[in-house]
Amino acid sequence: MMRTVLAVLLALGVASAGEGADKKSDEAKKSEEGKKGKRPALEMRALPRFAFSPASIHFTAELTGGDDVEELYCPDVEWEWGDGGKSQQESDCAPFEPGTKIDRHFTAEHVYQFAGRYLVKVTMRRAGKSMAAQTLQLTVRPGLGDRTNEPN
Repeated sequence: MMRTVLAVLLALGVASAGEGADKKSDEAKKSEEGKKGKRPALEMRALPRFAFSPASIHFTAELTGGDDVEELYCPDVEWEWGDGGKSQQESDCAPFEPGTKIDRHFTAEHVYQFAGRYLVKVTMRRAGKSMAAQTLQLTVRPGLGDRTNEPN
């Protein structure tokens, strides 16, 4: 009987030690997630969204919500205009420190000479790695003197 009680106590001790390890690993995971933080979402807008050629369009890319995480600090921002053109904005920033605020607002302007539907893409990169991207469709209608066919 004493051996049975001892065996049960030993089994309970091993089981509770395993549960403690699980709790520690869960706590360690939460701590790691806290260090990474919640990622912001990337949103993009264009003004005007519909225009007549030639059209100068103002684009805004904005990080919304989430925490100021290091991986989105001081990004290079690449704009693909959908007409074969690209632009890139490179950042030069001090090293990231806890509590550093990240830039959340990026703007660019592009002129579309011809009518058409354009798929515009903005990509945020850090150390050559894509961190966030967003696309939108823009419609430019033929303006005075534009011999481009009306977009479908």
